[in-house]
Amino acid sequence: MSGRTRGGMLAGVMKTFDAHTHAFPDDLAAHAIARLEADCPWKAIGDGTAGGLLAAMDRAGVARALVCMIATKPSQEENILAFCRRLKSERLLPLASVHPDSENPARRIEQIARAGLRGVKVHPLYQNCAVDDARMDAIYEAAAAHGLLVTVHAGRDVAFGPDDDRAAPRRIADVVRRHPKLTLLATHLGGWQAWDEVEQFLAGPALEAQNLYFELSFCLPCLPPERSRELIRRLGPGRILFGSDWPWADEGEQLAQLRALSLTAAELAAIEHGTADRILGMSGQFQNKPTRRASNGKRPPG
Repeated sequence: MSGRTRGGMLAGVMKTFDAHTHAFPDDLAAHAIARLEADCPWKAIGDGTAGGLLAAMDRAGVARALVCMIATKPSQEENILAFCRRLKSERLLPLASVHPDSENPARRIEQIARAGLRGVKVHPLYQNCAVDDARMDAIYEAAAAHGLLVTVHAGRDVAFGPDDDRAAPRRIADVVRRHPKLTLLATHLGGWQAWDEVEQFLAGPALEAQNLYFELSFCLPCLPPERSRELIRRLGPGRILFGSDWPWADEGEQLAQLRALSLTAAELAAIEHGTADRILGMSGQFQNKPTRRASNGKRPPG
């Protein structure tokens, strides 16, 4: 008998954790994807819905995923939080979002914590605020006080100019030093298309003691395998999580590239699930069952 259930979903126990995905409400997903594609040199490979994400996870053998939201203006925060409440499940762990111009960031972070969410996502470019800007401090302080993860876009972004440094590695290093109790996850291995700066500012003993972590989305296709392996080991496999950035990249392809790097079994285990299990308090495995296509709800986040 095949190792797959009906519908192509993997059977048995899965452990892999995807630390970077996105999903939108069903009635908003097509519009959101089209709008983002207009500023992007590539096309989405998924439909951007929760059901599409779960199906992609099943195909790739991914147990759980962080689902990132971005509030591009303060008025979106409430609807995003409501969507996260509906989306939250054993497999999907949504990250809400707080805008730096929020009327009361501390209260919003408290609401996010009370909702049982694991953290928040901030994007310095889409939120028009440098990652180390003083306006962000209230978000970082409240998240640290509630034990929430903050995921931050790191490095450049194809929708913005190549000289936009609002998410530069040196700025992220400043945040880590100013907020030593904050658990920070820097996407794209600490700085997309700025990996020399990552090695300069985010590696080494000064930051290894901090709660700074990295995820791999959109890095392995852009770096030679030997450079990827070198940087992973320079930063420390115990500080790195697998991430895909679905629906912009295929989870299975990203996993195959990771597994082709000739890392040790222990290094792969840490990256694929061990580090996520540790910092998010997960059990580390999920007994997969055929997943019905879930609805994202009808209320848009904007």
